[in-house]
Amino acid sequence: MCAKTTMEEFEALLNESFEIDTPKEGSVVKGKVIAIEAGQAIIDVGYKMEGRVELKEFASSDEAPQISVGDEVEVYLRKVENTRGEAVLSHDMARLEAAWDRLEKAYADENRVEGAIFGRVKGGFTVDLGGATAFLPGSQVDVRPVRDAGPLMGLRQPFQILKMDRRRGNIVVSRRAILEESRAEQRAEVIGKLTEGDVLDGVVKNITEYGAFVDLGGVDGLLHVTDMAWRRVNDPRDILSIGETIKIQVLRINMETHRISLGLKQLQGDPWTSMESKYPLESIHTGRVTNITDYGAFVELEPGIEGLIHVSEMSWTKKNLHPGKIISTSQEVKVMVLEIDTAKRRISLGLKQTTRNPWEMFKEQSPEGTLIEGKVKNITEFGLFIGLDNDIDGMVHLSDLTWEGRGEDVISTYRKGDVVQAIVSEVDTEKERISLSVKAVDGAPSAKAAVGVKRGARITAEVVAIKDGGIEVVYEGLKSFIRRADLSRDRDEQRLERFKVGDKVDARVTSVDGKARRLGLSIKAREIADEKAAIAQYSSSDSGASLGDILGDALKGDDET
Repeated sequence: MCAKTTMEEFEALLNESFEIDTPKEGSVVKGKVIAIEAGQAIIDVGYKMEGRVELKEFASSDEAPQISVGDEVEVYLRKVENTRGEAVLSHDMARLEAAWDRLEKAYADENRVEGAIFGRVKGGFTVDLGGATAFLPGSQVDVRPVRDAGPLMGLRQPFQILKMDRRRGNIVVSRRAILEESRAEQRAEVIGKLTEGDVLDGVVKNITEYGAFVDLGGVDGLLHVTDMAWRRVNDPRDILSIGETIKIQVLRINMETHRISLGLKQLQGDPWTSMESKYPLESIHTGRVTNITDYGAFVELEPGIEGLIHVSEMSWTKKNLHPGKIISTSQEVKVMVLEIDTAKRRISLGLKQTTRNPWEMFKEQSPEGTLIEGKVKNITEFGLFIGLDNDIDGMVHLSDLTWEGRGEDVISTYRKGDVVQAIVSEVDTEKERISLSVKAVDGAPSAKAAVGVKRGARITAEVVAIKDGGIEVVYEGLKSFIRRADLSRDRDEQRLERFKVGDKVDARVTSVDGKARRLGLSIKAREIADEKAAIAQYSSSDSGASLGDILGDALKGDDET
């Protein structure tokens, strides 16, 4: 019984030793080189298991394999036994497994790893990390684009693992992160020694459209284009060149982002300090046009001093034109100072103010009542525009075209380019308006007739037209219309058939419109007035007489006289 138990225990211990000593497939084991033949190393991995590994797997880069009989090496057991009864081994896979273990730990601890760039691929480079191959994107090689990566090839240097996936076999590394960290430390050290307002020497490293980067001795600062000069700078290259050493002032330091703002113009005198005394209001100066926009043009009076001519201050007469149609860039122009705002560093300039107001000149040369001559420039529904000297216009309203008829009918007889004469009736320099009158050239045809004619007067007019509503008459060249109801006090006598062209009629003036040169006439009103006059004259002596007798005597008296 005791012997049987001992045998069972021995068998179990033997099987357990077999399980312990026999390597498992897919694991890394240690072995001993027992022979080298036919470009292969024969390696004993224990338990009477041997396998072959190509010698090139023991070589690094292009060097010869460094291995000899008796060396202990690590290999990866891919298969315990093949068809030849040998173990299938790989030294490369052993290195890869060991490398992945090491790299995963470094990635978890955010530690740097060492490697060497050995090849170029699409979008970047390949890096040997001691058994594992990683991808280095082109954007992660340096802090600035690298034109020639030759000097970096094969050079062992630190890298930072950005991401890795063991299942897919992907590793992405960065050299730039290491450089930026180093630069950040260097920047922090240099920035710690700087204070705002310091003046120091710097070297221009790069120039862009918005400014220049200046090396301050291990750290770069930005010199913005607006801080290069007091004047407008269109291209920084007009002032600076790469490699040039300049004296610069530290304007601002951001300790969080380690950004440094620099200034060049601050080391020069500020021309705005003497602006008001040098450029008093309404003074005239010569400047150069530096920029033209939709709303105006900028004029440089001196380096660092620019003013704006608003489009409304460009020309007295050219309205709604783009400034580029009036002046051009680099042109020298005379301008007047209209306003200065030293706080906002703004100057308002005027171009048209350097010449006289053409409306004021016209008023001096052609006061109201002056006869002028000009061509019709435009015809509108409300009148004519006449071209005058100095590129200004005068307007003839419809009501000022003719004394007779309607202006709407007369305006159709005019054409653009017609030369007309007119009388200046009003000049408003503030509103830039000139009112003209064509009908006033010949004077009012009824002017003489209207002189002395008063409301209530009795006149004799000639019938010139019979119309539906009444008759049209003329008195001393002045036309008037007598309505049917005013043709007689007697309704039977209001018949139009009683009148014919050429008849003379006596009428009473009921209204006088001096501005329109028109008279209101009424035969009915004259008859009533005659009746009242007769009654007033004869009623006191002939109180018993009839109205017919009185009127008969009155008319008889008129005939005798």
